[in-house]
Amino acid sequence: MKKEARQPSGKNKQITTQAASEVKQEKSAKGILSVKQRTPEEKRKAHMQGIIKTAVASILGVVAGILANMQYGMGTETKWYAVLTIIAVLAYYAQRLIYPAIKINTKEFGFKDWFYVEFLVVDFCLVTWTLLLN
Repeated sequence: MKKEARQPSGKNKQITTQAASEVKQEKSAKGILSVKQRTPEEKRKAHMQGIIKTAVASILGVVAGILANMQYGMGTETKWYAVLTIIAVLAYYAQRLIYPAIKINTKEFGFKDWFYVEFLVVDFCLVTWTLLLN
């Protein structure tokens, strides 16, 4: 005979939920687990800022690809990786100026955020430059 797992009743379910929240609060009081729940407004704001960051980095990459094609074209004696390094450095400083102007706080950026936007700039630059060479 199989024994069926017993589901908690409504009252017991409420007690277990309360107990779980108390454990969560206790853990966060000790510093083990602290997760801040974001409001829908904060989520929307973070989403919009993510879209703006992606758009700015993409536009900078396309502009950099067009400028690289105009400056170097196909016949360049300068190594391509040197050009991309220069573009990445210039894009970094350009974004440090652009983002505060459009009210995005760069002090909240971590390594992952900067790596993401720089990757987008370099990627769009390479794609644009390659398309213009063909």
